[in-house]
Amino acid sequence: MSSHNTTPAPWPMRVAVVGATGFQGGAVARLLVDRGHRVRTLSRRPQADRPPLPGAEFVAGGLADEGAVGRLFEGATHAVVSMPLVYETERVRRYTSNLARAARAAGVRRLVFNANTRLPQEPTGVPAFETRRMAETVLRGSGVPLVVLRPPVYLDNLFSPWNGPALVDEGVLAYPLPATAPVAWLSHTGLAQAVYAALTRDGVEGGVFDIGGAATLTGTDLAEAFGYALGRPVRYAPLRPELFERWLAQLLGPDTAEGVTGLYRYLAAGSDPLLLAGDDGMSAEALGVAPARAEEWAAEQPWQVWSNHPEDQPA
Repeated sequence: MSSHNTTPAPWPMRVAVVGATGFQGGAVARLLVDRGHRVRTLSRRPQADRPPLPGAEFVAGGLADEGAVGRLFEGATHAVVSMPLVYETERVRRYTSNLARAARAAGVRRLVFNANTRLPQEPTGVPAFETRRMAETVLRGSGVPLVVLRPPVYLDNLFSPWNGPALVDEGVLAYPLPATAPVAWLSHTGLAQAVYAALTRDGVEGGVFDIGGAATLTGTDLAEAFGYALGRPVRYAPLRPELFERWLAQLLGPDTAEGVTGLYRYLAAGSDPLLLAGDDGMSAEALGVAPARAEEWAAEQPWQVWSNHPEDQPA
């Protein structure tokens, strides 16, 4: 994804990035550092166990620690919030209340909230949606100028130990979405570019953007795009959400797996078939960004690392 017509950023921004130790927030933090801005983030891990984020400053503590959140925002001019994979209402409320107070006290000029997902128009009872809806409400109530991004599903989710081997060795692209579901798949890099634009572009404050990738693809379309990138036939196979949940639980634990899978159960039921579809490029145009196509993203990934055949492994 490349940006264009983006207002030059205040130089340099001092950005509190919540979630920079995760995949989404990490992509945002790296882009900000690469463009010469100062980044500070939170981590509860000891220094030796923190992920590499060259150029970023760490504050020890977590989102439940109001003092640590306050230190994160000291001197910050801007902020980006990507919530952790937590779906307990009161925990999320406490986290976002701490963030809202700290951002207001610091006089943050603009806060970008990555909701991690699209949100149905009406309440659903699904924690993966409703905790994000509540977090958005709390942050908006802070009075800090807010921009909200609601991405669909990430292409990077497909570069994983539960997708990679089947794709590389068998030509099967499996994911817990119906084959007919239209999805505007977005990469983490694409998200980072959209966040940067939301931080710096004039006229977007107060906006909510259903940012997505360059095209809306069904499972069959996605398999065709991957086949083109990999130079081999690829077929799409919808995973049953309960199977996905079992796999995810081994990696992230049962509570997180249940929270994440709730979103896919909702989509599998067909209640909101267009929830993850593109918005005809309106958000990309408003933010001045040009998302990459799925086949472009797929062609850039080192898929051979997932092969079960030794001869395909990188040297």
